[in-house]
Amino acid sequence: MTVRLLVVEDERAIQLALTGLFKKEGYEVVVADGAPAALSRIEAGGIDGIVTDLSLGKGGSGLDVLQAAKKAHPDVPVVLITAHGSEKIAVEAMKAGADDYVPKPFDNDELRLVVRRALERTALVREHRALRERMERERGLGSMIGTGPRMRDVFSVIQKVAETDLTVLVRGESGTGKELVAEALHQRSSRRNGPFIAVNCAAISRELVESELFGHEKGAFTGATARRTGRFEAASGGTLFLDEIGDMPLETQAKVLRVLEERKVERVGSNTGVPVDVRVVAATHRDLEADVQKGRFRGDLYFRLSVVPIVLPPLRDRPEDVPLLAERFLAKLAERLGRPAPALSAEALKKLAAHPFPGNVRELRNVVEQAAVLAAGTEIEASDLRLMPLPVDLGVGWTSGTSFADEKRRHVEAFERRFLREALDAHGGNVSRTAQAIGLARQSLQQKLRELGVRASDDDGAD
Repeated sequence: MTVRLLVVEDERAIQLALTGLFKKEGYEVVVADGAPAALSRIEAGGIDGIVTDLSLGKGGSGLDVLQAAKKAHPDVPVVLITAHGSEKIAVEAMKAGADDYVPKPFDNDELRLVVRRALERTALVREHRALRERMERERGLGSMIGTGPRMRDVFSVIQKVAETDLTVLVRGESGTGKELVAEALHQRSSRRNGPFIAVNCAAISRELVESELFGHEKGAFTGATARRTGRFEAASGGTLFLDEIGDMPLETQAKVLRVLEERKVERVGSNTGVPVDVRVVAATHRDLEADVQKGRFRGDLYFRLSVVPIVLPPLRDRPEDVPLLAERFLAKLAERLGRPAPALSAEALKKLAAHPFPGNVRELRNVVEQAAVLAAGTEIEASDLRLMPLPVDLGVGWTSGTSFADEKRRHVEAFERRFLREALDAHGGNVSRTAQAIGLARQSLQQKLRELGVRASDDDGAD
């Protein structure tokens, strides 16, 4: 395919010289006699590389051409031709994204070589990106693995919305990898060089949540001995991940909505708004629609958050990914421990594939890491896998005079109650260890135990 090169030069003689030079190299040359014409040509697209004089007279400079090119087409290489004595400006242009520069009077061979190398570097970057995207389509995206259609749909949505600033709501059971989705969105966005800050809304007490999110002024409350920057301010220029937002108090939800609408935060104890430039990704395992109906979650905030919904399937609905995930976790563990990763025997893989993993990917990781440490040999056997016991059959069936919703709720609560009792028994009644094993935040598990009337031996969470 012929490379199309845009030459930006206001002197007619140099235009002709550059056109002849690059046509001999086999490039298709498009000429612009100044910055305005160059900007129009860049906006139209179809340019593979740009060579521009730094000084273009009236209407703009080569720096304007560079900035427009990097904004519209970041991958297009830009080479500057600089006048004697303007090397300092050229260095600044390199920091702004220029690929290289050649000082006047330029040598034809040097200019040909610089342009060729810039184009080759760009081709390698594009080839690498295409290879990465193909591998991600086949095996996963970033730190996430998924080969089935449901996970490929998730990856497709991430790639489509990552470069936007749209608010994303990630839905899924605990342990399915909602934070990994937020990280993937951040790393593929224009905010990738900014901060990524994650906040677990279920892990912050009601008394401190607003101070954590919005910050506070000195003296705002007892113990506020100095001004504190909140997570919204700290994440400015980057991404703020609000995990388990369904557990956020209603009064705090109203303030979060105001921040999303006004792009300003007010620290606790202040009436002055502080501008923030942040992209928000929220996540929850709760049924927010039902919570909105019951008045537990604000409907206006729900609609503001769910501009782009992403639903992560539970691991039991993607059994084809269990071996791949297990291998990934074992490899990472081996890297941390500095020793070879043990292999999974055929029987061990069969046992993993048959387990529904109520704690999802987090539970799978805990199981295989524990087995790798405890295994006697270089291979993990089925007996090395310590899986959570499954609840017995609940006797689900139709009962005359009951609705589907009521019956479903009754059986789900029965399942949750039995599962959590057995999980607690397996861990000596310790809430912290049980929460880690089944893939729930400790505070979420405590709340669920209270809702179901299940008592634990360490209600205070002490280990």
